[in-house]
Amino acid sequence: MNPRRSICNFAALLLGLGIASPVLADATNPDWPCMQRKVPELSLAQVWSGPELPEAARDWANDPEISRRVQDLSARRVPLKDAAQEIKDFAASLPGDQRLPKMAMLEQGLFDHMNAERSNVMDGITRYAHKQIELATELRKEASQVDDLEDSKKADPKVLSQRQDQLAWGTRIFQERVKSLTYVCEVPTIIEQRLYQLSKAVADTLTAKK
Repeated sequence: MNPRRSICNFAALLLGLGIASPVLADATNPDWPCMQRKVPELSLAQVWSGPELPEAARDWANDPEISRRVQDLSARRVPLKDAAQEIKDFAASLPGDQRLPKMAMLEQGLFDHMNAERSNVMDGITRYAHKQIELATELRKEASQVDDLEDSKKADPKVLSQRQDQLAWGTRIFQERVKSLTYVCEVPTIIEQRLYQLSKAVADTLTAKK
């Protein structure tokens, strides 16, 4: 491959995959790299359509059974259909006077846990984007230096070849990280959608005929 053409290709790749594309997707949040709008935290009203949750529901973490179910149901490896059935079975197992307080605790627990999980994922995405900015800056600098070597009549061909290989490898890593970021950006939405479906399942148990 022609060295100069190779360098130009690297530079074009950096411009095409660089900060202007995935990292500055939201002009109102310059640190946010995803096309999805950044909403740092959810509100209970966004996912819950049931009765107002009592204050006692906030103590859900002190109930071992509720706490365990929150962990199990929120895990994305559990199919939503199975999670909804587990919620239904749990509600059916409760005495009539315990259904509302227990299911309210379950809903509060799911919301608190999954909202925090979603926020943590979003913080991680922002850190990831910052590393991409640093990597892009390093690659642009490296591409410029390789270009200078190519223009130099005194450049050692072996050294030039090594630097080109290093640049190619670094560019490949950058590209793979861009692809990974695209997938990771979907995770907050997936968590939000799961929380909504689980909350609907909980609400349904409170309106179902006994």
